[in-house]
Amino acid sequence: MQEPAMNPAIRRDTVTLRAEVASDVAEAGRLLRAGRLVAVPTETVYGLAADATNPNAVADIFAAKGRPRTHPLIVHIGDPEQLADWAAEVPGFVGDLARAFWPGPLTLLLDRHPRVHDVVTGGLPTIGLRMPDHPALLQVLRDQGLAVAAPSANRYQKLSPTTAAQVLAGLEGRIDAVLDGGPCAVGTESTILRVTAEAAEILRAGPIGARELQQHLGVPVRTPTSHAVAVPGNQSVHYQPSAPIFLMSKEDLGARLPAAEPDVGCLVHSPDLLGVGASVGICLPADHAGYRRELYAALHRLDGANVRCIWVERPPQDDPWLDIQDRLGRAASRENPNQP
Repeated sequence: MQEPAMNPAIRRDTVTLRAEVASDVAEAGRLLRAGRLVAVPTETVYGLAADATNPNAVADIFAAKGRPRTHPLIVHIGDPEQLADWAAEVPGFVGDLARAFWPGPLTLLLDRHPRVHDVVTGGLPTIGLRMPDHPALLQVLRDQGLAVAAPSANRYQKLSPTTAAQVLAGLEGRIDAVLDGGPCAVGTESTILRVTAEAAEILRAGPIGARELQQHLGVPVRTPTSHAVAVPGNQSVHYQPSAPIFLMSKEDLGARLPAAEPDVGCLVHSPDLLGVGASVGICLPADHAGYRRELYAALHRLDGANVRCIWVERPPQDDPWLDIQDRLGRAASRENPNQP
């Protein structure tokens, strides 16, 4: 019998479990089975997990995050054979995609199975499914025979966490446990691909791009510049630190930095910009994978330094960087960077 839903207004004692400790991994699975909320590591970002078959537990995710109930969640599975439990129909080529990219940062958007509860999908006729690439989470899913609904483990529209400490900074007292599996290896959210028998469309840019996906699909992969499909992360304002972000070209940033106030933070990928100005500056790797892995962690660090605002060097504008362009575009403020 399912335990009754917990009142999110009541403070919970959030325990930290260690992914390298077998009994802690087992405890994470037991808590999830009992209808509790556990923040779990994935290769992308930490997710706030609940048993996807327990609507009361899934509803607690929305309360803990302050997330609107109309926003769909991604369900994480431990084996591709579970697709049939959640999707009404699985096109034949999905098997090729799963073999190529699972476990990994690819979410497939499929028509939902009739038995899937509305709370998981936000009432939509589709469902996002993926198989995460983190050994501790896969062990929990497989040992318990679970599938978990798991959006990012942060307050709604705030920066996604890539460490357990970042999870606790935003959700301690609102969830039951965090399973600490170390820093996330990828660092930003998964690619979301809508697939039908006739078409494939990237609805959220991510670590896996159209060129890689096309090799395993018999239909063209489209990447619309904008769309109105409700998927995780498609809000115009999202992924935001507490300090407002302003995107600038390298030239504009170089001209502004010498006159920057001491409480301006700076995030760049051109090393020659460091030392020009701003009291708190971080230089990210210039390669796409390195930049992506460290982006959220760097923004968390700048937020922790209590800067007034964050000036960010605009990322490269070519196709491989679409995911970074998307995340920073949604995080950026539209205000005047000269204003306090």
